[in-house]
Amino acid sequence: MRRPAPGRRRRAFGRREAGIRRSEEAVAPRRPGEPPTHLVVGRILGAWGRRGEVRAEILTAFPERFARLQEIIVGPDLTPYRVQSARLHKGNVILKLQGIETPEQAGGLRGEFLYVPLSEAMPLPPGEYYHYQILGLDVYTTTGKHLGPITGIIETGCNDVYVVKRDTREVLIPALPDVLHEVDLEHRRLIVSLPPGLADEEEA
Repeated sequence: MRRPAPGRRRRAFGRREAGIRRSEEAVAPRRPGEPPTHLVVGRILGAWGRRGEVRAEILTAFPERFARLQEIIVGPDLTPYRVQSARLHKGNVILKLQGIETPEQAGGLRGEFLYVPLSEAMPLPPGEYYHYQILGLDVYTTTGKHLGPITGIIETGCNDVYVVKRDTREVLIPALPDVLHEVDLEHRRLIVSLPPGLADEEEA
């Protein structure tokens, strides 16, 4: 998982292996406490060519989704644009959006994030989750001790680390298969088997 949202930089074509419990797309900005409505899939880098196309950074592990998109949501106002064409180019995606006809219009969208509705989220394999599903879960040990809620996610490149708020301090829990015992989204909790050392400290 990536922190902070939205998104992470991806250069390779095709889907990168996500690993254990790793999100694939970041959640669009929203008001605290409100459920997410959109996911970030890209960010416009600037105009491309003379036809009003835009070049966008891919911020999803599923770049193949762009070829199937009929509509894309742009910017903080969540403005919808019909996608007339989409093609991958050197790790980015080139998009032709209906109504954007000139390089000047395309350049005006530079820096805007690209979103899709949450309903269009790509299904993840078992054991993989999106950021918004993990953040806020209450963490318990396998012995029933409550550690606190997950308030952040750190990506180290090898595995994710969940930041758990416990009283006045933070507990860092590695998202590894032998640590994550159960993810219970229905009851909003995560059961963990703490590694030696951390277990001794937290169970004390």
